[in-house]
Amino acid sequence: MRRPAVKSGGGGGFGLGAAAISYVAIDYLRHVSPAWHARLQPLLWTALAVVAVIRVPFYRHWSAELRSALPFLASMIFMLSALLFEALSVRFVTAVLGLDWHSGTPPLPDTGQWLLLALNEKLPHAVVEILRARIIGLHHFLMLFMMLAFSVLFDSVKAPGLGLGARYMFTMAIGRLLRAITFVSTILPSARPWCATSRFRVPPYPHPWAQKYYVPYASDTNTILQIIREDIAYADPGQYLTDFRPDWGSMNFLIDFLRPTASEGSTWYSLLKKAGGGCNDLIYSGHMLVAVLTAMAWMEAYGGFSSALIWLLVMHSAQREVRERHHYTVDCIVAIYVGILLWKMTGFIWPAKNTTRERRLEMLEKIQGQLTHAAKDSDIDEVRELLKEVELGSQESQSRGPSRTMWLFACATIFCSLTIVLLAFTLTSDG
Repeated sequence: MRRPAVKSGGGGGFGLGAAAISYVAIDYLRHVSPAWHARLQPLLWTALAVVAVIRVPFYRHWSAELRSALPFLASMIFMLSALLFEALSVRFVTAVLGLDWHSGTPPLPDTGQWLLLALNEKLPHAVVEILRARIIGLHHFLMLFMMLAFSVLFDSVKAPGLGLGARYMFTMAIGRLLRAITFVSTILPSARPWCATSRFRVPPYPHPWAQKYYVPYASDTNTILQIIREDIAYADPGQYLTDFRPDWGSMNFLIDFLRPTASEGSTWYSLLKKAGGGCNDLIYSGHMLVAVLTAMAWMEAYGGFSSALIWLLVMHSAQREVRERHHYTVDCIVAIYVGILLWKMTGFIWPAKNTTRERRLEMLEKIQGQLTHAAKDSDIDEVRELLKEVELGSQESQSRGPSRTMWLFACATIFCSLTIVLLAFTLTSDG
């Protein structure tokens, strides 16, 4: 695995790990001492933002960042599209069977849940309390990745930071699309049977599709055997119960998927904002996918002790997902290996090619004849001069001061990045 060398004085490496640990520890104070949390968290974020802004004039890789800007924006659009598709799928799998099915269907047997309950009886009480503690959540992993991406300013991580962000979002988008396709294919009951009733206002009865193709063959052995033999929906479902149908204009095709009610608002977008994490078992876990991608990015870009700590936090988060019945164990296990495999598959996006090395090789090819001639003549001074030209030429772009356009790009990048950090922290602070 390629590990970037930490440059400049050795302080950047330790600082990134210390900043990550400090962030998680200070944010955990909200459960221990809310007063201290309210004091320390703004100070930490202000300090991190100020230090990042101060480093901007000394950053030497803005040209690489500019080349990565378009892939970054394309990856962001792809990820937002994937999240929209996922939100539609979440609402569909909740709405299609109706609230009565959700409240009346028991959770699946989960051996991981049994194991954790057994460990509660065997392990020391202090250990069990640590396992139960809400040390880290979704927004923590997002913030840890953003800290990792910003660390390019300190040469702790290989540039470009936008390239790392593009890879993260592109991988996340693929993972979200695969997740939505997976959980919409077979609808599984939630580990929390009360969830749908408390969070959704969909009709209590099934959609006509489910009334025709699922309900008559859901429990009776003879009807199941008959439909296997005939391979056709032979049962008469009777008169269908109809749904409320608002006028959404060109988006009317979504009504059958979202099943709106009169009390939920007049737009389809308002329904999707209420989807949240859904109330079925959404295999695999989206929270764990975010956690694993963050850990993989951290391990590849940075490594070291802090990387091992991130993976411990991933494991802690996984057992909490199962312990608190947000997911079944299979959801977390699948998310871990899917996240690892997806990150390995998207290595073509980041790390970027070493352009300095390529430029040096290109110049060496141009002067190959002169080098050969000087070597044959035993002209060591000429060889040294030619090699010096190669070295200076390969560093020419870095030695030149940034142009006005590059400065504008740098300021816009930092402003937009800090805005994204603030929005991500605000919108995901509830987990």
